[in-house]
Amino acid sequence: MSSFEQRIFSRSSFLPNEIVELRQACFTPAQVFTPGKYIAGHLPDIAFELGLVDHLPPVKGKNAEIKPPEGK
Repeated sequence: MSSFEQRIFSRSSFLPNEIVELRQACFTPAQVFTPGKYIAGHLPDIAFELGLVDHLPPVKGKNAEIKPPEGK
């Protein structure tokens, strides 16, 4: 399996409230999603199908205690 095939995820690989990284711009008819951090549930299915979404690396140190805001 190539490294490209290993990086393709489906939406089910992520929790709906998990903060993920969109590595490339994702264009939909209604919106343009620029690269950055997003809540997985806020991204379109096509971003996952194209393999544009990745898990964030684990946080080390005191920052590991900081939790993302809830309800956003």
